[in-house]
Amino acid sequence: MTLRTSPSRHRLSAALFAALLVPATGAALAQDTGTATTLDKVTVTGSLIPQSQIETFTPVTVVTAEDIQLRGFQSVADILQQSTFTTGGLQGGQTSASFTQGAEASGMFSLDPGYTKYLINGRPMSNYPALYNGSDTFNNISGIPVALVERIEILPGGQSSLYGSDAIAGVVNVILKKDVDGGEFTVRGGWFGDGGGASTRFTYADAFGSADGRVRSLLGLQFEERDPIWGHQRDLTRQINTQGYTDPVASRDFVVIDELAGEYVFTDPNNCANVTGQFGGTTGKQNRPGFGEYCGSFATPGYRTIRNGKQSTQLYSYTTFDVTDSTQLYAEVLGNYDESDYVTGSNYTWWGTSARYGAIYDPDLDTLVNLQRAFSPEDIGGRGFRDIMNTDRNKAYTVTLGANGALGAWDYDAYVMRAEYKLTERRWARFADPIEAWFQENVLGPQLDGLDPFYGAYPIFRPDYDAFHRPISPNDLATFTGYTTNQSRTWNNLAHFQFTNGSLFSLPGGDAGFAVVGEVGNEGWDYTPDARLVQDPDTLESQVWGTTAVSGNGRRSRYAVTSELRMPLLEPLTVTLSGRYDAFDIAGDTVDKPTYSIGLEYRPVESLLVRGKYGTAFRAPTLADVFQGVSGFYSSDTDYFRCAGEGYLPGATDECAYDAEQYFGQQSGNTDLEPITADVWNAGIVWAPIQNLSIAVDYYSWDISNEVKSLTGDQLLLSEYYCRTGASGSTVTSCDNVLDWVSRSANGQLTSIFTPKVNIASQRLRALTTAANYSFDVGAAGNFAVAVNYTNNLEHTLVTQPGQPELDLLRDPIPMWDYDSYAKTRTDATVAWSKGDWTTTLYGNRIGSTPNYLAYLGGSYDYVHSSGARAGKWGSYTTYNLSVNWRAQENLTFSVLVNNLFDKTPEYQANNYPGTSSTPYNNYLYNPYGRAFYLEAKYQFGQ
Repeated sequence: MTLRTSPSRHRLSAALFAALLVPATGAALAQDTGTATTLDKVTVTGSLIPQSQIETFTPVTVVTAEDIQLRGFQSVADILQQSTFTTGGLQGGQTSASFTQGAEASGMFSLDPGYTKYLINGRPMSNYPALYNGSDTFNNISGIPVALVERIEILPGGQSSLYGSDAIAGVVNVILKKDVDGGEFTVRGGWFGDGGGASTRFTYADAFGSADGRVRSLLGLQFEERDPIWGHQRDLTRQINTQGYTDPVASRDFVVIDELAGEYVFTDPNNCANVTGQFGGTTGKQNRPGFGEYCGSFATPGYRTIRNGKQSTQLYSYTTFDVTDSTQLYAEVLGNYDESDYVTGSNYTWWGTSARYGAIYDPDLDTLVNLQRAFSPEDIGGRGFRDIMNTDRNKAYTVTLGANGALGAWDYDAYVMRAEYKLTERRWARFADPIEAWFQENVLGPQLDGLDPFYGAYPIFRPDYDAFHRPISPNDLATFTGYTTNQSRTWNNLAHFQFTNGSLFSLPGGDAGFAVVGEVGNEGWDYTPDARLVQDPDTLESQVWGTTAVSGNGRRSRYAVTSELRMPLLEPLTVTLSGRYDAFDIAGDTVDKPTYSIGLEYRPVESLLVRGKYGTAFRAPTLADVFQGVSGFYSSDTDYFRCAGEGYLPGATDECAYDAEQYFGQQSGNTDLEPITADVWNAGIVWAPIQNLSIAVDYYSWDISNEVKSLTGDQLLLSEYYCRTGASGSTVTSCDNVLDWVSRSANGQLTSIFTPKVNIASQRLRALTTAANYSFDVGAAGNFAVAVNYTNNLEHTLVTQPGQPELDLLRDPIPMWDYDSYAKTRTDATVAWSKGDWTTTLYGNRIGSTPNYLAYLGGSYDYVHSSGARAGKWGSYTTYNLSVNWRAQENLTFSVLVNNLFDKTPEYQANNYPGTSSTPYNNYLYNPYGRAFYLEAKYQFGQ
């Protein structure tokens, strides 16, 4: 795009321009000389119209390449997850057996990751093919080459009037380098003080051009490899919690459970002697007070990864060709290949009778029992769990071809883009028929005639308990285990054109700017699990023991029109209007949504900006929400309609014969979903009272409606009662839907319930952010710069369905297994010092207080456990990064970085978890990795 220049009118603009675009090195730390500054008009995320005012009605936080280097960030995910906007917990490599353990996500203001729009060079990323928490579409941000990032622009608040669907929480635009002055080669190596996680990263970038300068091309390559961190490499995760509010309890590696008495039956004739070699020789006879004796180990949590291993390669190229002085062609290619390796541990590596039979009857014990045993590294053989690691293989590319330039007074940019993401999930599996056959042949013996004498429902076996309490040979284990492979992909095709006129007409405050954008495209999603994981519709079982998967696929086409008008009505007053219309063709139906915003900038004096914006935002029904396949399950709930016929009304059904009616349930996507909508606004000030000091304070508000939630059987049965009886009460959807989704036999017996996703929930969120930047010169001692960012979620409430009470997600500790965990506040601060060829930076990141485990467990800060342990809050949690950079020669720089300088870990939280916990800390917000060291050398050539 052709850039026009105009003189800056305000000291505030010049100061902020310098703070944003000048790197935090010696040059950045120098004071403003006070001379007149001419600023190029540039396009910053949050506006389509180039302008010289860096701070506008929309706050934008910029993280430059120098910031990334000096603050010790190791990846784009690291940058965004440590942002003060990220106040919510996240799933990832620590959350064993999560649906997307091999991916890295981020979110803003405790809203779901899918509520943030992610762009690379201003163009949308392709969605990750697997679903966050098994249900939500999101972006995996692990495949972006961090060493090739020029800057990251973070735009908080609803932005759909410019960026369309998904931009409810905000927009993140990752801008990669388009040119370099000569070639660059960087090598970085790192390790953790407590072991594991060693890494190596190589980066190469160079620019080439034709002799006449009309062709210019950048080529970048990044390769990284890192080892996993295992649980046994950290004190906090190497064993069952030993500092809990209850006595530590070893894992139940070999246990026989009396289901009628609710206690253990010790049946090993050898007193655990045959299994003492399991789990590195740590297995032995254990006793759990109140339950009984069994064979187990305290060391089993150590046999899982708490940080993925990874091998990744990214290729990036950006090429331009100047056709004429006013026309430029460009081509951009970004490719990513990476593999993440991890193990979920013995908690997910076991066999038991409950999965197939529910329980079995042992005539010798004359009771119903369940046998359960874990598989140890000795059972696996070889290198143990290292030989059965799961692998997520990601292949992604984005290709963009475009042209930009000027047509008279109008600038234009037009491109076509193709993005595709392929995911292959290789999972270690226990195959259902072979594993059951092996244990029946070697442990259970033949099934005896008849059924149990108590319920007449459970099969009869006479187990060989000596055989049960013995290791399994690796050869035998291999006969009933192996791997499954899931294949999935997403793709996105987009044609985009934009026309911009920075001087459409004149107003008292200056020239009005106008931009119009048109987009048309289509996108798709296909998740195809291994056929052996798919449920049999009759038995609801798969060919893989203890595991099922649901397929899904679909596509949608879309188009959008966007316009923006920036009007400087008076010298101090500018108003910006934007509007967008999005339309999607989903399953043959059109889902459309107009959005708009009104922005205000008022500069009463040279050093002060007062700003605000009001608008709307939305999220279109995702392909997963619409097209996720059908899965079945058995459950039981209160049949309110039949209970009412017996005189038992809702809230008083304990004595009703239909209080726990069993039914067959089905769930899937819903083609009738509507968009999630939001009313959004923000207001704030930016003040530069003196040179080189700026302070920004902004307030944000969201009112989100029509959120998508999966219905429960209880919700539908209660709604059915209201619909059939006419009693007063709120239904979760229309009565026509309710009566279609609840099925009964001819005599009125409940038979099946369909529980789709529907638009029923709503949220209210209020937040305050503050940012301050100050730089000063101390003469011979060098230059200093200080930056502070702070976010406070003032209010965050959720209503799960109309008529339900409002949940206060910040002040009431809602159980984290129902909702994500949240930190109310988050702060970071940077102090940088520069002198000559040396630059040193100290970066601190603080997570505010959060509910402790007992508060989540009891759902209240007043909860007191029988042991005397009390619910409450954990204090703030602060980590520091330190970097030292030395320019040894003009083209050679060495760096030493220490992340988590003081080796902070969440160990102090252990005393508020039970002695049965294998993860005695909040792994959605904290990690136990400890201190990390990195050495880097960067060589620039060809200058």
